[in-house]
Amino acid sequence: MKRSTIDIWVGAFVAAGFAGLLFLALKVGNLASFSTDKAYQIDAKFANIGGLKVRAPIKSAGVVVGRVSEIRFDNESYEAIVTFNVDAQYKFPRDTSAKILTSGLLGEQYVGLEAGGDAEMVKDKGRLRLTQPAVVLEDLIGQFIVNKAAEGKSSKEAK
Repeated sequence: MKRSTIDIWVGAFVAAGFAGLLFLALKVGNLASFSTDKAYQIDAKFANIGGLKVRAPIKSAGVVVGRVSEIRFDNESYEAIVTFNVDAQYKFPRDTSAKILTSGLLGEQYVGLEAGGDAEMVKDKGRLRLTQPAVVLEDLIGQFIVNKAAEGKSSKEAK
């Protein structure tokens, strides 16, 4: 092989490597969803969203059915309003509940949908009424410490 042919192959290999790295970086950052499928929007109000971010997955029964599209604060109710896009192929009843869950102990947060039993389906620009806020690990640890301190104090008083 000539030197120029080898240079072309090396260049092509390096370009393919960069393209692969770019694809992986987008995939890890939840930005690689190039879906052009039809979707509808649903809003839900949460008292606490924890570390939920835009582009976080929406899952039902472990299947990704959509993505969070917007997070904003409601100045009247002092709650977070989460807007998410659900793929049009997935329909949910009006009494579906939404809760913010965590993948693993310290993993990413996502919105979990649990379908209800209503015959009428959620429409585009609809709102879910049944929500459960995120469980914040720091609050749980603080509550555990307070309970243990109260337990210790009451056992000393009993003696």
